[in-house]
Amino acid sequence: MSKKSPESAETKSDACAVKPSTHASAPVNAALSNAQRIELYRKMVRIRRFEERCLPVYNSGKIGGFLHLYIGQEAVAVGACSLMGKDDHVITAYRDHGHAIAVGMDTKPLMAELYGKITGCSKGKGGSMHYFAPDLNYWGGHGIVGGQIPLGTGLAYAVKYQGKKGAAMAFMGDGAVNQGAVHEAYNLAALWDLPVLFVIENNGYSMGTSQERSSAGELGKRAEAYDMKFYICGGHDVYEVRATLDAALTRAREQSKPAVVEIDTYRYRGHSVADPDKTYRDRAEIEDYRKTKDPIQVFQNQLVLEKVLTPALIEEIDAEARAESERAVEFAEASPFPTAADIQKDVYWETDQPKRTSEGRIFFNQP
Repeated sequence: MSKKSPESAETKSDACAVKPSTHASAPVNAALSNAQRIELYRKMVRIRRFEERCLPVYNSGKIGGFLHLYIGQEAVAVGACSLMGKDDHVITAYRDHGHAIAVGMDTKPLMAELYGKITGCSKGKGGSMHYFAPDLNYWGGHGIVGGQIPLGTGLAYAVKYQGKKGAAMAFMGDGAVNQGAVHEAYNLAALWDLPVLFVIENNGYSMGTSQERSSAGELGKRAEAYDMKFYICGGHDVYEVRATLDAALTRAREQSKPAVVEIDTYRYRGHSVADPDKTYRDRAEIEDYRKTKDPIQVFQNQLVLEKVLTPALIEEIDAEARAESERAVEFAEASPFPTAADIQKDVYWETDQPKRTSEGRIFFNQP
């Protein structure tokens, strides 16, 4: 086991059992070039290093609010977002850093957003839970549990209304599946045949409550009540994620049919950094996952077997990812905070346009 931070276990080739992926031969994976395989691995490492770098920054008091780290779940976001076409969309919950990097966002404005700086992707007003990149069809980061699922359904409605061959992937955690808004979204998606995938990232815990104690039955199978198809797959093998999501996305695009995809994954850290994570699961459980299913290590071993990765390239990718996260911190440190005058910007569309069209008061201190 590596002597680096606990989340750095993938730097040792013997951290996980070397077992060839049974999904490597799936057409969507077999068609990958070596460069594309390396890029999948690189993005997973970049997410891990970015998240690791966020932790000491938060502990030093430079990040306000909450911080929900994605460490341990990297294969889910990278595998799913690698399949996006020009008319596909992604929306997710508050654990949104991994998806942001997976769709191609620059880590410098991501870190600046955590700092609350004006150079952040949401101009320092959103913080950790509100990363957005409309130009990349990435619609956030949402702090209300399950609140993004009706919005994802709306994205799918727009795709269908415009006659495009696309789909929306609406991500949520296992705790969100019990929210009423989620079931309302399921119902409408099924009634209207909307091209939406409800992707459940089941990491086993709703904050500090295990799934077994909070949710009855298999979460994915709830789709049956709405006559929707469902898929269940492991989230530690990026090839398995891609194979499963490719089938679901193809069906959504071609047939305009919704589906639920439950992905079994795991988070190494607490629900948020404020969560001590010492009362509801023991250390042995975390270590077992790290030793047997760490997603970065699993894919690293796979690519070594495929003779795509070499020890030198592994070290190079890791060093580049660490350097990138350091540059992101430097950028955030050097960036200015928003001014007092910025507080009423980006609130209403009218206030940021040359000509206001709204009647009456927009802000309480204005006529």
